[in-house]
Amino acid sequence: MASKYLLVVALAAVALVRASPAQLQQPLSAGDVSTSGGSGGSRDLIYELKKAEIIPTVIDVFDPKLALSISWENATAEVGNTVAPSKTQKEPVVRFVAAAAAVPEDGDESEVSCVKKGMQLTIALTDPDAPSREDPEWSEICHWIATGVPLTEPTDDDDDNVLSSGGNSPGAAKDSGKGLKTIMPYKPPGPPPKTGKHRYVFVALAPTNGTTEKLHLSTPEGRQHWGFGKERQGLRGWAGENGLVVVV
Repeated sequence: MASKYLLVVALAAVALVRASPAQLQQPLSAGDVSTSGGSGGSRDLIYELKKAEIIPTVIDVFDPKLALSISWENATAEVGNTVAPSKTQKEPVVRFVAAAAAVPEDGDESEVSCVKKGMQLTIALTDPDAPSREDPEWSEICHWIATGVPLTEPTDDDDDNVLSSGGNSPGAAKDSGKGLKTIMPYKPPGPPPKTGKHRYVFVALAPTNGTTEKLHLSTPEGRQHWGFGKERQGLRGWAGENGLVVVV
């Protein structure tokens, strides 16, 4: 019973997927939240993540620096939409789209100030609601980690509406899965019966120090708690250990 609750990913790489018993897709209208530099922009994305309690439960406040697109064969991640588990069984197509450089508001240059070609970029998927949001004793569950996601430039097929809804442009999706290195194999969303909606969170990660050198990322010791052995432990701890920071 998986569904997807995504926080508009346009020039940000955090998507949220909610799982529910419903088998119907119920997408919100595109453009509800924009991270592509429009009015409100990244502030709107951060607001939605806080509203969904992804911040601070799963990640800390961050500075969106690129656009994220997530799609399956018959479903696309959009802000606040619900997707049936049956539509998320295969590994999704992922696309990272370059955005304007953004310097952290506090001026801290120790964190990556922009995402550039040559950087080893990583996609991760985590469930903070296992076995349920009310009883998260198994959380977080690591559902997927893959690295080497290429950074692409916006194309003529990309418009603010497509990017801000998490959609893929027609041509770019074909090659986005090639050449990725799997750190943790994709485990499709599948919340236990009667556990309510789950928030599935996609995050794009980049080297904190901005290096373009090859990274040697560790594999979590387990999916439950990402191997840390404590409730609510997971993505944040693994990223920190590997020198990675959320870039959307």
